Amino acid sequence: MLTWERVLAFANEGNPKPDQRLEKSPEEWRALLSPEQFAVTREKGTERAFSSEMCSLFEPGQYACVCCDTLLFDSATKFESGTGWPSFDQPLHENAIAYHADTTHGMTRVETVCNTCDSHLGHVFPDGPAPGGLRYCMNAVAL
Repeated sequence: MLTWERVLAFANEGNPKPDQRLEKSPEEWRALLSPEQFAVTREKGTERAFSSEMCSLFEPGQYACVCCDTLLFDSATKFESGTGWPSFDQPLHENAIAYHADTTHGMTRVETVCNTCDSHLGHVFPDGPAPGGLRYCMNAVAL
């Protein structure tokens, strides 16, 4: 189980090796994604809070990266955070996500990206439920 300390270690010391890598040019990604998906995943955008029905969906299943179909989260780890974005407390596999220090917008956060294709997913915070205490705050259009 990942903890905040482990997430910070990945962000500061290097991420786990992904099972595989996928790289495409911006033009190739643009041809595959909607304008909103491209803006969020390839340009590190953020969808508007409460703009997706995914926040209130809790059916059994798994969530994959919209860009490369890498499985990222299981619905068993999804919870209602009240933030307006889908939230999870653990990734499906430790090496599914990469972590990067993010000091934009006058704050310090940890950005989460798909470890297979570098798609921006959102951020992770240390205010999630026990036992891990993590809250992966994801853009629904990235999943």
